[in-house]
Amino acid sequence: MGASLEVADIFRAEGPGYRAAQAGHLSLLQLKVMSAIERCRTAALGGHVEGCEDCGHQRIAYNSCRNRHCPKCQGVAARTWLAEREADLLPVGYFHVVFSVPAEIAAIAWQNKALVYDLLFRAAAETMMTIATDAKHLGARIGITAVLHTWGSAMTHHPHIHMIVPGGGISLDGQRWVASRASFLLPVRVLSKLFRRLFLTGLMALHAARQLTFFGQMQGLEDQRAFLRYVAPLRRKNWVVYAKPPFAGPAAVLAYLARYTHRVAISNRRLIAMDEAGVTFRYKDYRRDGAERYQTMTLAPTEFIRRFLLHVLPRGFHRIRHYGLLANTTRKDNIARIRQMLGVPQPVVQETPTGETTTEPWCRCPCCGGTMVIIEILARSIQPRAPPPTPGSAGRWVS
Repeated sequence: MGASLEVADIFRAEGPGYRAAQAGHLSLLQLKVMSAIERCRTAALGGHVEGCEDCGHQRIAYNSCRNRHCPKCQGVAARTWLAEREADLLPVGYFHVVFSVPAEIAAIAWQNKALVYDLLFRAAAETMMTIATDAKHLGARIGITAVLHTWGSAMTHHPHIHMIVPGGGISLDGQRWVASRASFLLPVRVLSKLFRRLFLTGLMALHAARQLTFFGQMQGLEDQRAFLRYVAPLRRKNWVVYAKPPFAGPAAVLAYLARYTHRVAISNRRLIAMDEAGVTFRYKDYRRDGAERYQTMTLAPTEFIRRFLLHVLPRGFHRIRHYGLLANTTRKDNIARIRQMLGVPQPVVQETPTGETTTEPWCRCPCCGGTMVIIEILARSIQPRAPPPTPGSAGRWVS
């Protein structure tokens, strides 16, 4: 397969055999994700025929599956989400903080996704807000946007939280804005120790309440003494909390969010080929520096699919969450208050005049730039006749 290889192509070619071999071992949700990706933007989901109002060029646009694990469906979702977040940006520095857990915890998380991922969010957010309110550090209430990623670059299971945090917060008396230092927000060693304590305390509580389940080689951890022996070394282990330098302005924050908020385990652009050797893709080896960091890997198709399905999230699980000053219930009021403290005007919402519409790029004709309008609705799994070629175009189909 050529440069246009997609995850959907791999699923269509190898998925039937993989499902048969793994019958009884795949969850209903994993099966639904595979089916959605295979059918995305194909005749199986229906669509419509578009025609240009000016030159008459026609094309087919098939419907998207809109599954949040689909590599092709996250672009529009990300753009919509970012448009809503743009008005929330403040004229301050923003920091990027990452919370990771040891491999021993990742093993438990894989068998208890909803509970442990939720605990990861709560422990990381509580850690940040607790240290931030400490007068020895920032002494202020902060806001956080947190995003869960469950993968490493090679699609291995590596749950971690990415946080975007404004460089400062509202003073504890609520009267002023407390700015952080230009290149320093909070001490990572202090964050790491508190995060480790909060997470392990929460994990022990889940085990004591018998909410955790274990199977396979980890089934023995159901016994309390075995679980305590398993966890004990983690209390001495260094838990990685990493704080990157602040972003270079609000535009850089948006660019980062566009890359991270709606990312899936692997994007189609990282795929290189699928042949007799397997599926080859690009990845980053973070243990190396410079050009050597960028590597290629080839996996058997079954292993590629297995790794992809490791990252299917539980139904209804929110992988983007907001805390503190940016919590959904109070964000609008807090942002307005902070802008007043900083002495900056409220953003002006640009409204489209009545009767006018804005033509999105994908609604423009590829031949003349005119507006494409829907001229026919396609039912699912029905292929329409190819339209006649129009002047200035090859009359090809797009999906």
